[in-house]
Amino acid sequence: MSQQKPRNDSNLVRTAASLSGIAIQMGATIYLGNLLGGWLDEKFQKTFLEDTITLLAVFLSIYLVIKKVMALNK
Repeated sequence: MSQQKPRNDSNLVRTAASLSGIAIQMGATIYLGNLLGGWLDEKFQKTFLEDTITLLAVFLSIYLVIKKVMALNK
């Protein structure tokens, strides 16, 4: 019988925690962008700022996800 190496579960847990953190960060970024846009819409009596800032928050969160995943793959 050959001996098997013990698995390193700490690396797996660290990766899973990092990925769940990415999802929370993405949701929080989009939500806060939406809140900021709604507040600016009310403050300046405009109708397009909420949509624009929410869309920018989506792009920002996607950029941050890609950056984090590329860092995990190194």
